[in-house]
Amino acid sequence: MNVIPRALVVGEALVDVTRKPDGTVAEHPGGSPLNVAVTMARQGIDTTLATQVGDDRFGDLIRAHLDASGVTLVNVGPPAPTASATAALDARGAATYEFDLRWDPEQLPDPSGFDLVHVGSIGAWMAPGADTVAEFVRRAHAQGVPVGFDPNIRPALAPSADVLRRQVFDLASVSRFVKLSDEDAEVLADEDSDVFSVLRELAGSGPAITALTRGGESALLTSTDQHVEVRVPQVKVADTIGAGDTWMGTLLAELLRHDWVNRSSFSADDLRRLGQAAVSAAAITVSRPGADPPWHGEFLPH
Repeated sequence: MNVIPRALVVGEALVDVTRKPDGTVAEHPGGSPLNVAVTMARQGIDTTLATQVGDDRFGDLIRAHLDASGVTLVNVGPPAPTASATAALDARGAATYEFDLRWDPEQLPDPSGFDLVHVGSIGAWMAPGADTVAEFVRRAHAQGVPVGFDPNIRPALAPSADVLRRQVFDLASVSRFVKLSDEDAEVLADEDSDVFSVLRELAGSGPAITALTRGGESALLTSTDQHVEVRVPQVKVADTIGAGDTWMGTLLAELLRHDWVNRSSFSADDLRRLGQAAVSAAAITVSRPGADPPWHGEFLPH
C-alpha cells in the first residue's frame, strides 16, 4: 500500500480582490501559503494549512476553496476579520497589491508527524507572528522535519531591509528547500550585490535546493555544486497571480512524490526534472485568472 505523504503549510490566507483595467472586479481565495497548500493538495499530497480565517464572507470563500481542493484547515486564531489583498492589474496582466491583514497566530501545530513543512510570505516576516513562525521552523528543523521556505516579499508590508534580510537568511539556514523570485532577490540585495549573488549567498547558507524564478524568463536551480537553468513555457498570460506559489508547491509535491525530501544534494538531472515540473504547472496557472493551480491530471509531473 502506498502511503500518501503529509505536508503542513503555515502562513496567511486571504481573498485576492482583482481590479482589471476595464473596471471589472473579481474575488478569489489566495495568499501565498494558501496557494502552495492548494497546489500540493491538488497534486495528491495530504496537505494541512495552519492559518487565520475569520467568521465572515471572505472566510467562507476560503473555507469552501480549501475544502474543494482537499486541504485540511487548522485555524490558529485569534478571532479576527479575514485578510484581503487588492491586486490592480495593468494591461500586461502584472499585479500590484494593497493589503488589509494581520498575522498573530496564537499557537501553531506540532510539525512532528508531517513529512514536510512549508512557511513563507507575510507569515514568515511580518510582526508579531513572524517570531512564532521562526520558532516553529527551528522546532521542525530540530525534529528532522524538512522545511520549505519562500519569502515572497511584499516591500510595502516588510520590516526594514536589515531586519528583513536577517529574518530571511535565518529561516533559509534551517530550511532544506528555498525558492525566491528575482523581485525578492532585488529587495534582499545590498549595494555590493545583485540577484545572482543573493542566490549564491542563500544557497551557501544550508539549503539542499535553492531556486530563483524570473517571471517569463528561465528559472535557476542549484544544489551544492550543481546548477541548472530551466526554460519557461510560452503561454498566453491571463495574470501572474499565484504563479510563484504554484511553482513552489509543485517543487515540494514532486520532492514528496519521489521521496526526496530528506536528501541533502541533487544531481543536475534531478534539478532539471523538478524544475520542468514546476515551470509546467506555473504556466497553467498564469494562463487563467486568479490563483488557480492545476490538478494532478492537467500536466505531466516529471
